[in-house]
Amino acid sequence: QVQLVESGGGLVLAGGSLRLSCAASGGTLNWHAMGWFRQAPGKEREFVAGISWSWTGSRTLYEDSVKGRFTISRDNAKNTVYLQMNSLKPEDTAVYYCAASRSGSGPKVGEMEYNYWGQGTQVTVSS
Repeated sequence: QVQLVESGGGLVLAGGSLRLSCAASGGTLNWHAMGWFRQAPGKEREFVAGISWSWTGSRTLYEDSVKGRFTISRDNAKNTVYLQMNSLKPEDTAVYYCAASRSGSGPKVGEMEYNYWGQGTQVTVSS
């Protein structure tokens, strides 16, 4: 069973950058579509970015509010998925979760399409 561990969260000033990492253990991320979600206080968890599986070139998809600022990528050799977050805003403050689907097709947007979840990492953007 794939286990996911996020890291890289923290406190940053508005306009700053963070890179989140999602490392897998207990299995490979090959053939798994991956995603990042976030949950702000008092709000439901929402899709942020997703990436499909491919040997030659994965497809990506972003939630509208992060387009042009966030980049999802994967390093298959390192069994790790990343979320590069630039030009951060206070409204990006949330717990960020990494998720893996048993299917490689995608990108996938819905929470129900993912089978494995990390424990989350806090991102706080101060103004």
